[in-house]
Amino acid sequence: MKLAVSSQGGSLQSPLEPRFGRAKYFILLDTETGAVSVVDNSVNVNAAQGAGIQTAKRIVELGADALIAGHVGPKAFSTLQAGGIRIYLGASGTVAEAIEQFKAGKLEAASSADVDGHW
Repeated sequence: MKLAVSSQGGSLQSPLEPRFGRAKYFILLDTETGAVSVVDNSVNVNAAQGAGIQTAKRIVELGADALIAGHVGPKAFSTLQAGGIRIYLGASGTVAEAIEQFKAGKLEAASSADVDGHW
């Protein structure tokens, strides 16, 4: 499984970024091989509008199967769902801690966005 995690920095020790569309980075983890890659999302960090949708499209294009984030708005949530990505919200701590929360079954797949757009 390819797992994408919203991040404030470019490593597993970086804090998880609570705002999905404005995440500066995404850490991609292949849970089968353990391979980790870093994706720069700075193009969407300062977007005037549409950051969530554009970021969601990028996550789909990267081939992620699941996303871990603090919060996701309604438009981004719909785009991720349409791309077949399972969404896990409410994670906290570092990227590594969020991955451990996921692996331990402490994060549940979300059925809807948990914040309004432009929060």
